[in-house]
Amino acid sequence: MGRLLPPPRRLTRVWALVLGIPFLAGLALLTLTPSRVEDSVPNLLDLVLTGVHRIGWTALTFDRLEVLANIAVFVPIGILAFVLLPRRIWPLSLLIGPALSVAIEATQRFVLLDRAATVQDVIANSTGATFGVALAILCTLLLAPRSPGLRPPRLEAS
Repeated sequence: MGRLLPPPRRLTRVWALVLGIPFLAGLALLTLTPSRVEDSVPNLLDLVLTGVHRIGWTALTFDRLEVLANIAVFVPIGILAFVLLPRRIWPLSLLIGPALSVAIEATQRFVLLDRAATVQDVIANSTGATFGVALAILCTLLLAPRSPGLRPPRLEAS
């Protein structure tokens, strides 16, 4: 599959870094500070839940919202990993998200004792990162320019 995935343009990698570095800094602030998100921004979470309940999606609970947020937050990690790693080792991008998640949860467990580190968070984060890699692969296959030698063979009628 490596041959089907052309490398990103230099500008794509530059933009990935320009957007990725602040994103990773925000992720660190979100996950590696002593206070939990729901303690610092409870009104935002209440607003989201209230709005979703108002439109009829009453099955969404705080716990489910937290899982969905963990998935969503790690999608960019998978995209960044895929874009920034060389194509010959692109499968390693599938390991970046889970490794980062385990590192964050271990830090929360052993250093930030007021934070709750859970296996559920690792699973949700890893799922989000995997979705990100899959999305990046799909976009690459559909949108990236192809070199002449990589075009699929044409079927000709006889």
